[in-house]
Amino acid sequence: MWGGICTDVGRNMQIYREHLTYNHIYVILLAKVVYMATLKKNYLVKKQNILNELRANNMELQELRFFTIYLSKINPSDLNTRTVRFPLDSFKAIMELGRIDVNYMKRVTNSLLSKIVNFPSEHGGYTGFQLFKECVVDIDISTGEWYVEIDAHDKALPLMFEFKEKYFTYQLWNALQLKSSNQLRMYEILKQYEKIGSRILSVSELRGLLGIAEFEYRLYADFRKDVLNVCQLSLTKYTDISFTYEPYGKRGKNGKILSLRFFIQKNDKHVDPLTLTEFVKHQKDTGNNVQELSLYESRILFLSDACDNEFSISEIKVLHDKMIASLPHDILKNEVKCFDYLLRKYRYMNMQNEKNKIKYRFKYIESIIGKD
Repeated sequence: MWGGICTDVGRNMQIYREHLTYNHIYVILLAKVVYMATLKKNYLVKKQNILNELRANNMELQELRFFTIYLSKINPSDLNTRTVRFPLDSFKAIMELGRIDVNYMKRVTNSLLSKIVNFPSEHGGYTGFQLFKECVVDIDISTGEWYVEIDAHDKALPLMFEFKEKYFTYQLWNALQLKSSNQLRMYEILKQYEKIGSRILSVSELRGLLGIAEFEYRLYADFRKDVLNVCQLSLTKYTDISFTYEPYGKRGKNGKILSLRFFIQKNDKHVDPLTLTEFVKHQKDTGNNVQELSLYESRILFLSDACDNEFSISEIKVLHDKMIASLPHDILKNEVKCFDYLLRKYRYMNMQNEKNKIKYRFKYIESIIGKD
């Protein structure tokens, strides 16, 4: 950095050497350092429309946030930036982790590596591939500091690099204070259309973009109250856009609302934005004071392995609650027996899936717990 600055100053000195004093040089140096520091703080997310239109793939808020930060740290015009390194403390803060051990860290990074996108083909088919292909957790010998390094999957590179049209941008701070994956996805879904000022979506399409399963918020009244209205308040509070919405077009049976029109406005009423550095510090100071995993968290992660890490942490918690409500105490008090029980159910589901395709796998496995 200093070499580049000094080179610029040197060129200026050749032109203006009679007029430059040391104070002038100091001012030039200081101005460049402040400018470069500002650029470093105000990370910009540049996202292709087609990547934004892919259906959400069961990412937790922390994983969505991590992917957004990854996009802000790469240079979409330079494939050499595809590998991004995070100090371990920063990674823990971003992912909202407490004190961790190697096995727990493996579960977290393996979950990131397992995230799949399904890219549609023009004939109605699709190609599925991972967003990330490799994650390294190691120590930097030169500094003695631990780090997490992640690299995009080769198949995903066209979605993240070397595109010149059909994309939108936003400053990273908009994504840092949102409280759920629904809120973060809603921001991106509407931000893409900010310049147009409105967007029309069917309710089913919107649910897919948000990653909401068909068995969740089945009643429109619940979807409106717990998703739309909550997102509306959160985006107004934490981001640079706000929105209103109304039913649009024809209605279905019994007046069912099938589509919505969103009106998107620039928002200046948001709280003060956080830089990434401030966000990481805030997470360390407040949100991550848990010193070690609780027994409950450890059990949830253990059970997740029984299902081959197919389901989200939230879904595993639902399965755990169902087990508590339906299984005898002699199984519940033994973690290994709980693991074996869920593993048997998971294998049974996969066996049934070979006979008849199971569309809603989580709903199915939840339904067979306790039925022996």
